[in-house]
Amino acid sequence: MSDTKMNRSISTRLSIMMFLQFFIWGAWFVTLGTYLSQSLSFTPEQIGRSYSTMSWGAVIAPFIAGTIADRFFPAQKVMAFMHLLGGCILFYAATITNSTVLFWVLIAYAICYNPTLGLVNAISFNQISNPEKEFPRIRVFGTVGWIAAGLLIGFMKVEAGNLPIFVAGGASILLGIFSLFLPDTPPTSLGHKVTVKDMLGLETLKLMKQRSFAVFVIGSLLICIPLAFYYNFANMFLNDVGVSNAAGKMTMGQMSEFVFMVIMPFFFVRLGIKRMMLIGMLAWAVRYVLFAFGSPDSLVWMYYAGILLHGISYDFFFVTGQIYVDRTAPKIIQAQAQGFITFITYGVGMVIGANLAGQVAGYFTTTLASGDVVKAMIDWQKVWLTPAIIAGMIFLLFLALFKDTKTESLDEN
Repeated sequence: MSDTKMNRSISTRLSIMMFLQFFIWGAWFVTLGTYLSQSLSFTPEQIGRSYSTMSWGAVIAPFIAGTIADRFFPAQKVMAFMHLLGGCILFYAATITNSTVLFWVLIAYAICYNPTLGLVNAISFNQISNPEKEFPRIRVFGTVGWIAAGLLIGFMKVEAGNLPIFVAGGASILLGIFSLFLPDTPPTSLGHKVTVKDMLGLETLKLMKQRSFAVFVIGSLLICIPLAFYYNFANMFLNDVGVSNAAGKMTMGQMSEFVFMVIMPFFFVRLGIKRMMLIGMLAWAVRYVLFAFGSPDSLVWMYYAGILLHGISYDFFFVTGQIYVDRTAPKIIQAQAQGFITFITYGVGMVIGANLAGQVAGYFTTTLASGDVVKAMIDWQKVWLTPAIIAGMIFLLFLALFKDTKTESLDEN
């Protein structure tokens, strides 16, 4: 086989891997709140705790990846095991009706799934020679996978049932088997003692002596708290107010993410890092205001606009933030620094946010009884205004305190 055909074969396999990796997540995670609310009658607090499981997985993931994939076994074999086991766990999760049992089962699944988010990147980077050029072409299939999952679930009209969890479980089993045919990626730290400090990137704490980096870290943690409201309750909210095919329409957010990812270089050279991140923060506040004051009839465009803001809010803050970390951290700890930011945001920040979102939604829920029928009514306007206010306050603090003249623009160096 020629080098060109071999490279094409590897690229194809990596792209399929990315597609399935994010198809799995998008298939069950988006509609979970709707299923738990409408089919199992979970309270908002219980829904919030259920969503926090993936964030707890992000907290635990560095230990799994650092002690197993980096030291003992090839990454593709760890991928295979994690997804095969994860698929079985999802099949079981789809049959559970008790909130406490479901919480712990989803914790077990999150521990399986979250390490694979880093493994797919490790497998990809191990096979490509020009990451800046080749990796985006591979990673974009992950976004396509998430979109495909949302469109499929929406088309099947099964958002309020457990079928999306079964679909995700089946896709996980498929990826587990497919992983055995991925290119070999041997452990990178074979024979090397990996410490907790290495796994969590705690060397990055030294950078906190720089005021702007400290503000960036704290701001990143805090902004993930209002972000969790969207992940927890957006699909449930859209179904509750009567928006048809909510899961399918929510994929507009990933489509927006794709578009803004492509045009980000244009904005970088004109706005600089601080303005980019501020726009991302502001987009969260605006999104929730749109959700709060929209309606499913004449003002349904406000819901769609809020969904489309996902591309700006995610790309302009998180992707720009990753670039800021890459440009700020010394070369020797760049990988650790990126891991630390992931731990702070998707781990600590989202755990706090998921639980707070559940508490807020529960606080603004009124139970109405009519005969033998009991119905919970959520005041969605007040629910969405809460993260809007939080995001707005974080925006103002970041505006006042963050200053980074060295990396203010990508074309100044």
